Amino acid sequence: MALGKYSRVDNNNNNRKSSSSYCSTVTIVVFVGLCLVGIWMLTSSSVVPVQTGNGSAEEKKNQVEDQVTPVTSDNNDSSNTSDFEDNRGDLPDDATKGDANVSLAENDGKGNLNTQENQDNTEETKMDESKKDDEQSASEGGEKSGDNSGGQGDSLENSDDKKSDSDETDKKSDSDENDKKSEENNEKSDLDDGDKKQDESSSETNGDQADNQIEEKVDQNDNKELEKSSDEPKDDGQLKNQSSNEVFPSGAQSELLNETVTQTGSFSTQATESKIEKETQLSSKKYSWKLCNSTAGPDYIPCLDNLEAIRHLPSTKHYEHRERHCPEEPPTCLVPLPEGYKRPIEWPKSREKIWYYNVPHTKLAQIKGHQNWVKVTGEFLTFPGGGTQFKHGALHYIDFIEESVPDVAWGKRSRVVLDVGCGVASFGGFLFDRSVVAMSFAPKDEHEAQVQFALERGIPAVSAVMGTKRLPYPGRVFDIVHCARCRVPWHIEGGKLLLELNRVLRPGGFFLWSATPIYQDKTEDVEIWEAMVELTKSMCWELVNKTSKDAVNGVAVAAFRKPTSNDCYEQRSKQEPPVCPESDDPNAAWNVPLQTCMHKVPVDASERGSQWPDRWPERLEKAPYWLSSQVGVYGKAAPEDFVADNEHWKRVVTKSYLNGMGISWSSVRNVMDMNAVYGGFAAALKDLSLWVMNVVPIDSPDTLPIIYERGLFGMYHDWCESFSTYPRSYDLLHADHLFSKLNKRCNLVAIVAEVDRILRPEGKLIVRDNVETINELENMLKSMQWEVRMTYSKDKEGLLCVQKSMWRPKEVETIKYAIA
Repeated sequence: MALGKYSRVDNNNNNRKSSSSYCSTVTIVVFVGLCLVGIWMLTSSSVVPVQTGNGSAEEKKNQVEDQVTPVTSDNNDSSNTSDFEDNRGDLPDDATKGDANVSLAENDGKGNLNTQENQDNTEETKMDESKKDDEQSASEGGEKSGDNSGGQGDSLENSDDKKSDSDETDKKSDSDENDKKSEENNEKSDLDDGDKKQDESSSETNGDQADNQIEEKVDQNDNKELEKSSDEPKDDGQLKNQSSNEVFPSGAQSELLNETVTQTGSFSTQATESKIEKETQLSSKKYSWKLCNSTAGPDYIPCLDNLEAIRHLPSTKHYEHRERHCPEEPPTCLVPLPEGYKRPIEWPKSREKIWYYNVPHTKLAQIKGHQNWVKVTGEFLTFPGGGTQFKHGALHYIDFIEESVPDVAWGKRSRVVLDVGCGVASFGGFLFDRSVVAMSFAPKDEHEAQVQFALERGIPAVSAVMGTKRLPYPGRVFDIVHCARCRVPWHIEGGKLLLELNRVLRPGGFFLWSATPIYQDKTEDVEIWEAMVELTKSMCWELVNKTSKDAVNGVAVAAFRKPTSNDCYEQRSKQEPPVCPESDDPNAAWNVPLQTCMHKVPVDASERGSQWPDRWPERLEKAPYWLSSQVGVYGKAAPEDFVADNEHWKRVVTKSYLNGMGISWSSVRNVMDMNAVYGGFAAALKDLSLWVMNVVPIDSPDTLPIIYERGLFGMYHDWCESFSTYPRSYDLLHADHLFSKLNKRCNLVAIVAEVDRILRPEGKLIVRDNVETINELENMLKSMQWEVRMTYSKDKEGLLCVQKSMWRPKEVETIKYAIA
């Protein structure tokens, strides 16, 4: 080509004197200039680095922002409030990692939506659609369609360049060819000042223009996928609106999942530069994790194993040494795993047996083996009976109670139970068969690992003791309180401990007690029974029934009922125990000392506790009658708030959590909602074979009574401290806008270490929070070698799903206050 050009120049020199020499010279100069421009463009495009699909796995992980495309709703954005609506769109199916061994797209979890890349995605989509037209017009020598300022000669030269490029890239993959064409088109757009301004504007406005440009296609694909996959009947436009608001894209848009990182325009925007720098600084932040060295080892509970604080207690008479004594600075180390730890056996098989090496303790089997609590059977720990009072099975014992006291009505009138001194919690474990949930608790004492056995079996339980402080539950919330041969001295010190049960028991609720004083004739037992009769009578509890011995288990049960009015209190000859003053709030429960008094029964029809809740399951969906005069958490009237929250979590769980995160829910049993509000998340999971511990943080609105009214359970907690449970207790943790609040007053590293402690290996953590918090958490969890299963963000709000790994650090940190 060059030789031809120069030969033409020589011919022109030989004919300089001709009359047309001036015009020919101008023509040749222009032609040579165009050639040089073409060569320059060819050279420029050949040196621009193109990121291909053959890059390393790490490069693929860094492209997650290209794989996730935001979805905006058609008409619902204005009507849906940010408090309740998901409004994050959904994630493509092949951008999430499932529990099964399925080949899915790599995703390292960066949830930030890069506005510059959104614009590139839109432009490349346009290039794919018009590629054939461009090639056809170029080969015919026609004018280019578009806004570029080049003339016909420029188009012709570009056509030659494209032909040359195609010859050079015949051996490359289709993805390389598409990427290169995208790069060329991006370079051409540099010549268009209008496009350049549009790119900068798009980058500064969080990618709204890109969202609008792809909205129509994404919604169409979503609806097609929903029609194909949904077993439910098609429901007009409501399904479409919900899919655009709550459901992540189905993953059908393959052209949106294979993008390369390109730069549009000669100059980047300040917003892009600043964002990249902040992300770089965040990713470069290092976290140095260490392994906790404590006497408790793999069973370390920071607030219960503070041995230094326990050594300095002035007295242990009231079980103070079994209460919470949290260190001033919570630990930031990670608890080791037991040697030989395995993934827990799934429910319901786990109720009968667990892996021995997951909870390698035999003391309870040795002490209580003859009572069928727990036995060592090969590599398993088995639970043939379940408790001292029901050696031959808990179900018969449960039915025996209902036959003796028909008003108990398991799973209908009685739904939420407090099981005191639960042992290995077999009573609560078998109440699931009667549609009843039990909050079981026992101290971390010489009965080694009893609560840990319960949790490993998939039964709700916490480590706690009735000592000097109130239990972390509101007043008047439990339908039934149960105690099977628990070693609690109810009758001493004015009945202080029994009065605490009176505080948490719902008016009209039952106290079920099966212990030796009821059915044995020993002197000590007889004295205790007489003292209990006198105490309960002074508390106005009615002895509904005292049974004879059960033929199967050889035990008897006494059923006491709490009054539903204050008449008895006012008619007592002696005001002992006294009625609590009006200033004493029965719902105040966090670190509040026990009082030897009784709270009056509410009688106002609008006050909580004056009426028994609706039967299960109707009570789950119905707003409590006593909410009418209150304002809800999100500013609406409380009943409206309740309904909106309930509907919101139904949509999120059904459309996103159950289908869009790759979680095998059949392997999920123990679940915790770390910031439960109304309990909507737990209510949405009611049809699954699992239970949810609903935690209401102490600095959040006190909505825990509402959760109990719905037939669910939970407790108060301060997340700046350790939770009262054993390590590896939960399969899934859920935190909705919790960490951003805690970050203002707690050490976020310590909170993450606590999350690691209570979550089982291979367990999942789902976080919904602002993007800044999501990014910080993601970086921290990655440093612990957790696997990012899914991440998504939109409008400064983010969603993160991660899976805990089996990794443990090698460097050790000794916890001095936890060493015996």
